Amino acid sequence: MSEHFAYVNGVNICYKIHGKENSYPIICVHGFGSKKETWIAQVGDLSKNYRVIIFDLRGAGRSSRPEEPPYTMEMFADDIKGLMDFLKIKKAHIMGRSMGGMIAQNFVLRNPKKVNKLILLNTSSGMRNKESIELFKRAQIERYNLIQSNPEKVFWRDTRLGFHIKFRKQMEADPKKKFYGIWSVEDLIEYIKTNPSRPIDIKNQAHAIKSHNTFERLHQIKNETLLLTASHDKLVPKFFVEQIHQRIPNSIFKVIDKAGHESHYSRAPEVNKIILDFLES
Repeated sequence: MSEHFAYVNGVNICYKIHGKENSYPIICVHGFGSKKETWIAQVGDLSKNYRVIIFDLRGAGRSSRPEEPPYTMEMFADDIKGLMDFLKIKKAHIMGRSMGGMIAQNFVLRNPKKVNKLILLNTSSGMRNKESIELFKRAQIERYNLIQSNPEKVFWRDTRLGFHIKFRKQMEADPKKKFYGIWSVEDLIEYIKTNPSRPIDIKNQAHAIKSHNTFERLHQIKNETLLLTASHDKLVPKFFVEQIHQRIPNSIFKVIDKAGHESHYSRAPEVNKIILDFLES
């Protein structure tokens, strides 16, 4: 699928569309320091029945990376609305993971009638400890610097937080293996090397996360919502996702067992089945 650009709110948003043009749209929102290709393990299954739109947030991938003003959740949410308007999409399913799930929460609160079903993966309603965001930001900037010289080291260090130990051993045993016929360790190393978020992009994204706090407004979300987390998520422990479930009236809560923050890779078939079952229910 070829890349396209939409000029939205003063920036160029890079996007790809998978699936048939007349299928119902699902818009996928990636996380912190990530980009649209993070959905590689989902687009194949989802695009059989849906028009899957993946895109790079401002400050990520091949989208524009304005340095000023610092980013906010409202800014990200308005970019999604602008992309929908550009593509002439009146209503869609919205799916976000990690920071993308935070953006999705803000989007549905600002545009409830533009959302059919909402899918939130490995996310939270707000980071209470601002100091931890600062530490995470600094760690991500150090990570960027290391990517320039040793992306393999960065990848394997990342796996300690992102993957369950049993799955890590499988990856270590055969870095060329195509898991589920979709991705390999080599693919993911290439992914982190290509168009990484720069220090200024990381600072801008962290600024948006600092301002994110939907906890007291979650009860306003009336859309059918799927909350999906992982048993061994060390970055966003399942407690945070369950907390959202308790606040959104029309929501269901699922846990992927023996998986970490990157469960959308390591347990892709199970994750995809849960998503499709929810969308088709």
